[in-house]
Amino acid sequence: MKRLINVAVLVSGGGTNLQAIIDYAAEGNLKSGNLVKVISSKEGAYALERAKSVDVKTAVVTRKGKTQEEFESGLIKELEECNAEVIVLAGFMCILSKDFTDRYKDRIINVHPSLIPSFCGEGFYGLKVHEAALAYGVKVTGATVHFVNEIPDGGKIIMQRAVKIKENDTPEALQKRVMEQAEWKILPTSLEQVCKSLLKGE
Repeated sequence: MKRLINVAVLVSGGGTNLQAIIDYAAEGNLKSGNLVKVISSKEGAYALERAKSVDVKTAVVTRKGKTQEEFESGLIKELEECNAEVIVLAGFMCILSKDFTDRYKDRIINVHPSLIPSFCGEGFYGLKVHEAALAYGVKVTGATVHFVNEIPDGGKIIMQRAVKIKENDTPEALQKRVMEQAEWKILPTSLEQVCKSLLKGE
């Protein structure tokens, strides 16, 4: 049997980006990776239901009331249990420490809803990114998949896709379009690319 890279996805909410990966895998496009676990930082996150519906193992490691170290050691325990080799942050709302990102150097990927280096870094997440893009008056926005290091949105860029801004866009309308036209396309493709290059390097 062909060796596949074990992929774990970290989530905090609804899991639409996770769904994009699940769909991509179901279509037979995730040829180099295998989704082995979904870990949520919140109890009851809908993303967990999405994982269960395709028989992917789930776990919950809550952030509340823990030190960064305690929280991350809980994550590492879950990741080691499933031998995770690549980690995808899909709407994961927790900042990870340098110790954690160094441990999985060039093996953690994240999707950000803008064309980095615009509208990124600390405090730029969710709708805030789209509000900022509209307030600034840019004509083009998009999404970026990048490796994760200790600097929020600071890691090496893997893939980007542009999305045009329409005249009467609201932050909500823009968010939806960026997800549909950019995030859900480039996140699964980037994941396949990263897994493929890891296999090549073995």
